[in-house]
Amino acid sequence: MRRVDPFTSPARLTGELVELRPADGRDAARLHELMADPEVGRLTGSTHGDDPADAGPSWSADRLAEIYDRWAGAEDRIVWVIVERSTGATVGEALLLDHDPANRSLGYRLWISGARDRGLGTEVTRLAVDHAFAILGAHRVELEVYAFNPRARRVYEKVGFVLEGTRREALRYGDGWVDAHLMAVLEPDWRAARQG
Repeated sequence: MRRVDPFTSPARLTGELVELRPADGRDAARLHELMADPEVGRLTGSTHGDDPADAGPSWSADRLAEIYDRWAGAEDRIVWVIVERSTGATVGEALLLDHDPANRSLGYRLWISGARDRGLGTEVTRLAVDHAFAILGAHRVELEVYAFNPRARRVYEKVGFVLEGTRREALRYGDGWVDAHLMAVLEPDWRAARQG
């Protein structure tokens, strides 16, 4: 990878619909509030059923602030808050994480509370993936999406992610099990799509 320090001093990314702003402990209270959205818990696999007692973050806002402050200086991840430009409201979080410099790979994770079906997730994913390849010099960006989240899978496919495999019954949810799909996009495919 190129010798830049984009992990400890991450860039602010701006699209038409959203701005990705580096997260820190000051964002914890709002993100903690958004994490209480039962859909966020379900779609990210943070909860294991529909019981309201299981909903919401498993950490306090103060503990979350400590986590975000630690992540703000981490060398293996970039954490952004997602700000909807039309309202100025923070609506979620996006991460490039698990940086593996030897293999030039990164993981990707995203969650948005409430602001669904408006193109925000697609734009956030494009901004993050473009940053991973163009600025961080990644060769591969990978993610995991649960089978009960086809909307997210379509978003990832639009941005160039392809299905690589399935972890069968990877998440216990309620009385059943949910598969997790492994997806990735490679730099040559990303570059070809941008030129085409």
